[in-house]
Amino acid sequence: MSRQLALVTAALASCLVAGRPMAQDAPRLTGPEPFTREQPAPPMQRAITNDVRVTRNYPEQPPVIPHAIEGYALDLNANKCMSCHARKFTEQTQAPMISVTHFQDRDGNTLGALSPRRYVCLSCHVPQTEARPLVENRFTDMDALSEREPVNGRGGR
Repeated sequence: MSRQLALVTAALASCLVAGRPMAQDAPRLTGPEPFTREQPAPPMQRAITNDVRVTRNYPEQPPVIPHAIEGYALDLNANKCMSCHARKFTEQTQAPMISVTHFQDRDGNTLGALSPRRYVCLSCHVPQTEARPLVENRFTDMDALSEREPVNGRGGR
């Protein structure tokens, strides 16, 4: 038996002998009692529809959707997003054009049309709501991290 496996086995055994769970601080999931009882779904949160572009937090982050999309057609025959975000409509709609990466296949070859793997916009781009976060967000933006870096004696960061 490897040393790591032996250590894990010993830690698990000591927790079982002591009669306590390994992750004591883990949050408990709660729900209806009994768990098979149906409950109504909570109401949908109000969508943020101010059309203001949101700053991205990291390179290559897909932009979020700052407008309502309820009722948008997205099926084999129609993609409502392209009626504003396709290159030929961006001047009249003032919507940002979809990225050139959406015209590449998985091997990086440029296609003449939207790549099928990028057709379902909601796979990456999501609308925002006014929902209260379920957990605290401790994310720190990349720029804020680089600003806090100490300057070394050679003039660089």
